[in-house]
Amino acid sequence: MRVLLVEDNAETAAFVVQGLSENGAAVEHRRTARDGLLAATDGDLDVIIFDRMLPGMDGLDAIRLLRASGVETPILILSARSGIDERVDGLSGGADDYLVKPFAFEELYARLKALHRRPPLAVEAAELAIDDLHLNRLTRTVMRGSTALELSPREFRILEYLMLNEGRVVTRTMLLERIWGYRFDPKTSLVHTHMSRLRGKVDRGFSVELIRTVRGSGYVIAAP
Repeated sequence: MRVLLVEDNAETAAFVVQGLSENGAAVEHRRTARDGLLAATDGDLDVIIFDRMLPGMDGLDAIRLLRASGVETPILILSARSGIDERVDGLSGGADDYLVKPFAFEELYARLKALHRRPPLAVEAAELAIDDLHLNRLTRTVMRGSTALELSPREFRILEYLMLNEGRVVTRTMLLERIWGYRFDPKTSLVHTHMSRLRGKVDRGFSVELIRTVRGSGYVIAAP
């Protein structure tokens, strides 16, 4: 198994390289996201391990760039960020698996072997488009026709999630869990307030409304 490890922590890198080498894997190690990107696009690899917190660039941004450039090698994120938002962002951003530090080498190796055996997950596009609405996941920009929309980070994430589920109802519960990380109902107007602001920016002043409320269920975004 040919593995690329992108990890800036020397102790963690040495631990992983030693363990993989003892199991017969050929390991390349890079310390920065930039060097990892170059190695990932230049090598014949079976699996890539990417840390999140790297010098110069977040590992997830690097993964998005790899996927946008057509690299389909299975990727495992290795990170101390353990929140549900971080894990979901990692998987929706192009990674095939996510392992939280600290970790047991046996589990890491088992996950790598599983990734090696299976085909990679489908790569999500860097740009999402519905009718004249365009969202770029790399530059974090949104356009409605020729108009740039100024969205807050949370509004961007809500819109991204809606567009990834084009034509499907996204419920209030789904939004609470995916965007805010709640696994309970806070009994507030949090979702309604943010959706009203988002709809005002996306649809107000345009001839076609793309975001609709499905009474009693949630919200859906779709072309007319």
